[in-house]
Amino acid sequence: MANANASPLELKSLIRSEAAALGLDAIGVARIEEASVTAERLRAFLAKGRHGDMDWMADNADKRADPVKLWPQAKTAILIGQSYAPEANPLDALLKRDRAVVSVYAQGRDYHEVMKKKIKALARTLAAVAGADVKVFVDTAPLMEKPLAARAGLGWQGKHTNLVSRAHGNWLFLGAILTTADIPPDAAETDHCGSCRRCLDVCPTNAFPAPYQLDARRCLAYLTIEHKGHIAREFRIPMGNRVFGCDDCLAICPWNKFAAAASEIRFSGRPETANPPLADLLVLDDAAFRSRFAGTPVKRTGRNRVVRNALIAAGNSGDSAFLSLITPLLDDPSALVRAAAIWALRRLASTAVIAREQRRRDALETDAEVKTEWAGDIASAAA
Repeated sequence: MANANASPLELKSLIRSEAAALGLDAIGVARIEEASVTAERLRAFLAKGRHGDMDWMADNADKRADPVKLWPQAKTAILIGQSYAPEANPLDALLKRDRAVVSVYAQGRDYHEVMKKKIKALARTLAAVAGADVKVFVDTAPLMEKPLAARAGLGWQGKHTNLVSRAHGNWLFLGAILTTADIPPDAAETDHCGSCRRCLDVCPTNAFPAPYQLDARRCLAYLTIEHKGHIAREFRIPMGNRVFGCDDCLAICPWNKFAAAASEIRFSGRPETANPPLADLLVLDDAAFRSRFAGTPVKRTGRNRVVRNALIAAGNSGDSAFLSLITPLLDDPSALVRAAAIWALRRLASTAVIAREQRRRDALETDAEVKTEWAGDIASAAA
């Protein structure tokens, strides 16, 4: 370990070697300064309501856009990335309509916990050697990591607004250390997207109003994870079998590398989380859901939303064998689940079966949204 009189360049060398020893894959340094472009983009995003239900994005928006306001004493931001590159292309899973497609990042242990321990260890080393104050962030505070990571040279924000790395493609978990230590910055990465627009064109719901702009209200990652209400009908068929997140715009990027050597795969999914059978999800009550997804990002979304998504996926499967699992959910305590079950029923059952199930429940249903689902004709319900 370097001594307490280490120079700024020695500090930089130290944190790089320590990061590598901890199994972190990318590290870069940026000056903390007013981020006028980032602030402008965030204000425009919020003003247009493109954040949807994510009210937390508007909370402390001034600090979110400008790390100077988040911690005025900080001089340096150290951005850290850990690869979660999958072994195979996630787009292949979309062809298996009896499976629930889960975004790659959520197929294993919660990345917040995975990264935070390592970054805290790195921060402790920095604080001890530099005699500086440090604060660690892993998606836990109003800090916009992606623009900072681009300034620190980890990658660039592609046309899909996500970070793209020449070395790691689209698969980097990000964390940050802010510190009062003065460490020389790295050069910002250049945008290498060129004329490519694959990430924009592959989006099943047209969630990109223009290159480098995202409307979260149309994004399947937002709709399946963050959105607390019913999925609008226009998005249900495009959802396919995506039950938690959407990797399409990430996976299509030509900077990715799949079929890497086993030694290069740092992140592996758990069998109960990595694209499980749809049938497994449709039978989960709250206790079983919590047990199955303990320690993963999926747990935070909650049973009702995940089963809502699984019902839409079942409706898109074209497989009437799912009807035996869908029908009990017409009486689920959650109106969110009941409404999705009706849509799935309409997609897979005969007119006679739909009419019979509706008659059994007409007099008992009190939720307006569920009533609307029952009232829709078969043609409109399938749209």
